[in-house]
Amino acid sequence: MKQTAIVLMLGLFILSCSSSDDNRNSNPNLFDPLVNLNLNLNLPEYNSLKFPGSSVFITSQGIKGIVIYNVNNEIYTASELTDPNHVPNDCSSMSIVGIIATCPCPNDNHEYDIVTGKHRTDESLYPMQQYRIERNGDNIFVSN
Repeated sequence: MKQTAIVLMLGLFILSCSSSDDNRNSNPNLFDPLVNLNLNLNLPEYNSLKFPGSSVFITSQGIKGIVIYNVNNEIYTASELTDPNHVPNDCSSMSIVGIIATCPCPNDNHEYDIVTGKHRTDESLYPMQQYRIERNGDNIFVSN
């Protein structure tokens, strides 16, 4: 009886576990590029991330680059800078003003909140592609 209960509990535990990668990128417009960043906040180019409301742009990784935003020194976001509602092209690289990412492609007026990743006016559209982010001391790790 005890063994049966243990096997049953173990089976339920395994079934209840799911990878955060399940359906992580169900957007057919974007691929999931390899992202592996370690940002040392003591370096001048990343020092601003020590302060809430600040952001840094990394153009060397991601599809069109990555914006990293400090929400409150405990919560950070890392978002892809290509518009998720376009196949990557010459105009799909978004610009950031404050916490708003804007796509310059003509006639679409796509704007996203970089904290939530959601489209500002039409939540039925794909949200910004997000990357995993973790702060450990004065280092920020971004990956997928």
